[in-house]
Amino acid sequence: MLEVGILGGGQLGRMLLQSAANYPVETSVLENEPDCPSAHLCHHFVQGDIRNFDDVYKFGKNLDALTIEIESVSVEALEKLENEGVQVYPRPAALRIIRNKISQKQFYKDSEIPTANFIVTTNREDLLKFEEFLPAVHKVGLGGYDGRGVQVVRTTEDMKNGFDAPSVLEKMIDIAKEVSQIVAINERGETALFPPVEMVFNKDLNLLDYQISPSDLNKEIIWKIEAISLKIARELKSPGIFAVELFVDKSGDVLVNETAPRVHNSGHHTIEANFSSQFDMLWRIILGYPLGNPSHILPAAIVNLLGANNYSGSPLYEGIRDILKMENVFVHIYGKRQTRPGRKMGHVTILNKDKADLIHAAQRVKHAIRVISEP
Repeated sequence: MLEVGILGGGQLGRMLLQSAANYPVETSVLENEPDCPSAHLCHHFVQGDIRNFDDVYKFGKNLDALTIEIESVSVEALEKLENEGVQVYPRPAALRIIRNKISQKQFYKDSEIPTANFIVTTNREDLLKFEEFLPAVHKVGLGGYDGRGVQVVRTTEDMKNGFDAPSVLEKMIDIAKEVSQIVAINERGETALFPPVEMVFNKDLNLLDYQISPSDLNKEIIWKIEAISLKIARELKSPGIFAVELFVDKSGDVLVNETAPRVHNSGHHTIEANFSSQFDMLWRIILGYPLGNPSHILPAAIVNLLGANNYSGSPLYEGIRDILKMENVFVHIYGKRQTRPGRKMGHVTILNKDKADLIHAAQRVKHAIRVISEP
């Protein structure tokens, strides 16, 4: 029985643990919040800070392997654990590159991977020097997550909202589509590609609103997406799951936006829609088993369940009974004890072989359910 630890106890850890039930693994979770979504699903829960060297090292030193559900962990502790023989997914060297937007962009440039032109800024005052580079997007180097740490800068006036910390100023792209490509790569360098996903974002919250898989792209663009994503996974020299987010611009060029070295929100549909889910695939990699089949069973859509505006407190899922009456609809509630505006509280997966029906059902779900708070 392999002893595996997960750094972070949120919804990604929860879904990893649900998949772990199919395999010979004994699971542990390190998380500060004792009532986090993953706490009751693991064999061993340890309360601690995933960003603290001592907490992570103590947690991992007697385990066979470790993985993450978020990038903001103590890489230094993971490096020490790796040197002492603990298997880490992804490898700390890859995590060190990706967790900082500055080193991530430099990695793309050095590896000749197409991405938006960028300038590194050290503080807000430094940002003011690059008015001629606008319109652009300012991304803080460390700490950004789920739309936080990203600021659109179209005008000189917008510059006052930039980050007073080391950041990346990226040239704005004329985007036609936003796509996510999930790649699985094992210790032997064997790979599996999930069908690319088209993402539609909530512009107000800068969070995923809904997504469709597979994306409606021509073969030539899909080949570009796959080739770029495979190159990233191989250049990072690490086994694991990598979610590569890309832009397809109006001219048909494909540019990398960001990479997540872990299971990802854009792959949640794979639980029901694919023969092997992204979570199942990661356990296969950790255990050294053959990679699974990433192909679709049926096309899918995902609608994120976000906390409604003006509601905070114990969550109430208004309209959940109505959507559960719909055919081929699967509801995932993350078990978070408190809702607040914009917080990810769950998702709904819809399956349908007809894309028009899929989009229609996604819109129905989006308008039928709200996450509010109990009175």
